[in-house]
Amino acid sequence: MNRPDIRVIIPAFNEQNAVGLVIDEIPKEWVTEVIVVDNGSTDDTYEQAKSRGATTLKEPARGYGNACLKGMSHIAESSTKPDIVVFLDGDHSDYPKQLIDLVKPIIEDEVNLVIGSRALGQKEKGSMTPQQIFGNWLATFLIKLFYQVKYTDLGPFRAIDYESLLKISMEDRTYGWTVEMQLKAAKLNLHTKDIPVDYRQRIGVSKVSGTVKGTIGAGYKIIYTIFKYL
Repeated sequence: MNRPDIRVIIPAFNEQNAVGLVIDEIPKEWVTEVIVVDNGSTDDTYEQAKSRGATTLKEPARGYGNACLKGMSHIAESSTKPDIVVFLDGDHSDYPKQLIDLVKPIIEDEVNLVIGSRALGQKEKGSMTPQQIFGNWLATFLIKLFYQVKYTDLGPFRAIDYESLLKISMEDRTYGWTVEMQLKAAKLNLHTKDIPVDYRQRIGVSKVSGTVKGTIGAGYKIIYTIFKYL
């Protein structure tokens, strides 16, 4: 597979100050299309993404999974289908240039799913809260215990070959999106790999870890999803 067709899906909610920077830092020579899904923003996220040349969609039904599913629907309706889909947050906490590192194992080593692991990479001080770090540890521990697959993170920056993404048949509409993908990949015996990615403080306040409600809601949904697919 030489220079495959790669599409990037960026779910974004009130990221007007960050999403443009994220789009600008994506290595465009590697990417066929950047798809930003405005998930009911009340600011200029949509306009900022559109001004950077991204395919910009609106998904008013709030929820991380809803936004990702909207991006996937757009791809399904396109005249050509990608080889690889990359998911990337719109808050500038990831380093988009590391997209190349994520897709290479799929291109070169026949890996199906690559997780960008913040646990293996370099984290800027304060970029992850203690509850995020503990939550990721607990979730990956439970996955290893019950599914016999070792992950080091549930990081949102990830790449997957399109055929496998269709096989997984994603359903979750909120916080359980990332863990659902990893659990279903484990159950389907897909070839997965964690690679180090760096992480920095996001621009703005997190809608999940930045609030008590978001933290509790995400934690509950992740644990619920782990047991749901046993």
